[in-house]
Amino acid sequence: MAQKDQDCQEASSCSRSSCEGCPEHEKEAHGPQKFPQNPGSFVKHVIGVVSGKGGVGKSFVTASLANALVKAGHRVGILDADITGPSIPKMYGLTADQTRAVDEHTLLPVTTANGIKVMSLNLIIQDPEQAVIWRGPILGQVIQQFWSDVAWGQLDYLLVDMPPGTGDVPLTVFQSLPVDGIFIVTSPQDLVRMIVAKAWNMAQMMKIPVLGMIENYSYLKCPDCGKIIKVFGESHIDEVSKSTGLEVCGNIPINPDYAQLADEGRFAEMDVDFLDGALKKVESTLTV
Repeated sequence: MAQKDQDCQEASSCSRSSCEGCPEHEKEAHGPQKFPQNPGSFVKHVIGVVSGKGGVGKSFVTASLANALVKAGHRVGILDADITGPSIPKMYGLTADQTRAVDEHTLLPVTTANGIKVMSLNLIIQDPEQAVIWRGPILGQVIQQFWSDVAWGQLDYLLVDMPPGTGDVPLTVFQSLPVDGIFIVTSPQDLVRMIVAKAWNMAQMMKIPVLGMIENYSYLKCPDCGKIIKVFGESHIDEVSKSTGLEVCGNIPINPDYAQLADEGRFAEMDVDFLDGALKKVESTLTV
């Protein structure tokens, strides 16, 4: 830093105080700047839904939490940041022909049947099965556009459905969006320790609060006899909760009816009754 100040002073004969006030110095001191919110957006809180690995039903949890928040009377949006594997539009029966632009620089999100505002890559490209083969910088630009170029309107909570892992997109979201907290999604397997550790460590490094953990695929209830079947074995989430101090905010069962609603694009009809803990955590921590 001393060499940088010296070079700056030699180049322009400026004082140390003026050098420390220059834009380049500020950028280095404070890190990446947040993307500006669209003038047509009034988002009170941004919540990330993350996981240390794929295949744990993160989009399902995002949509379920959004439904629960809407049912509780909140204004909710979903920013689908899983650019290479967007599934939110399919779950709600949304298509690209429903997307509308205010002008060449502003898009409007598409609204689900139950009032959730959604923006996703699959609401922009005409072929939802088109492979997205983009490098990190382009993915970051898409995230920026979904935040800065979309007029979200009045929202109490914007949920960001993240891709799995700790790569470019989660890093862009954490650094560039005003994330108030995250939920970590996991499953009952012994891998839970690794799943949570990856996401938790990244959140710690980025100074993002972790609101709690949500376990998906917790059990299957036999439709005939009502017996609880642990398809993936005994859960380890309580052990991880004790070791990390993170609260368990939901245990979601396996239910073929849930999958059917998602496959048929009718997820807005999903009546969520297993995320009361997550709902209470959001409402008590991030008040509107």
